[in-house]
Amino acid sequence: MLTPDAFNITQELLIILASIKTGIISALEDKSMSPEELAASLQADSRSIWTVCEALAALGYLASDGKRYGLSAEAKKMFFDPDDPNYTGLFFLHRHNMLKNWIRLDEVITSGKPVVYEKSKEQTKTFMEHMDFNASKSARGIADFCIGSLDSGKNVLDIGGGPLTYAKAFSSLGASVTVFDLPNVVEHMRFKAEEHNIEMIAGDFNESLPPGPFDLAFLGNICHLVGEQENRELFKKAHACLAPSGKIIIIDFIRGTILKAAVFAVNMLVQTKNGGTWTMEQYSQWLSEAGFNNIKLHGVSGRQLISAKKAP
Repeated sequence: MLTPDAFNITQELLIILASIKTGIISALEDKSMSPEELAASLQADSRSIWTVCEALAALGYLASDGKRYGLSAEAKKMFFDPDDPNYTGLFFLHRHNMLKNWIRLDEVITSGKPVVYEKSKEQTKTFMEHMDFNASKSARGIADFCIGSLDSGKNVLDIGGGPLTYAKAFSSLGASVTVFDLPNVVEHMRFKAEEHNIEMIAGDFNESLPPGPFDLAFLGNICHLVGEQENRELFKKAHACLAPSGKIIIIDFIRGTILKAAVFAVNMLVQTKNGGTWTMEQYSQWLSEAGFNNIKLHGVSGRQLISAKKAP
């Protein structure tokens, strides 16, 4: 449960979010500036810039000589050095977008309807970067597990794999990878996919999947986006596009096994029509109905994976 100090953390997070969103952090990456110079470069209010910079300095994100501000060494690593263990990049932008919706949770509870908004190209870019960052540390271990579990062939269908994190890991192991995602995602990521010899196909998994045959249908964090019936239908479509010895592997938060699953379901309540997190019993039932057997739950590289084989 929350302690009174947790509200101070919330204030710090909101200061960081606003500083990234307005460009303060990026502007001070390689140089120091006075509040007046920074305000002029960002076309912002100088009093507001000074007040926020003072707070950032007090929190350790900026260094100041009393007249000018620049990123502290620790903050520079945190925001801009991918090799640093505390690196976060600018994933806070995704948190900013999420918080704008979460703040309306009371409305969602009353109406039962998600917050409706249309993602801009910039929000799509931010989302892709956040998903890539989230998956980057576990991708190789998961790819090793997935490819190593196949009976034969390495033809992979990565459903909803637009950020390409897992797709690149599969490809590095010699797999032939097809990523199936929404048209706006494919448009944004196609050039990067071509660099890694990954095929991208635009579509909606609620409607259809590429015909295959594939040796692996990989569903990385997409089952929480839709409801029970959509998942049932998705597993049937995945079964149909698999080779006779094919497998399905699902990454998600399994309700009833970890705390995060229950909390993450609130995120889906806010942002989707009928998404949520599902129990192992539900997954087992849906997969069995779709024609899969040998259904197992695994822990791989800090993630929860469900695997199943296409029944003879």
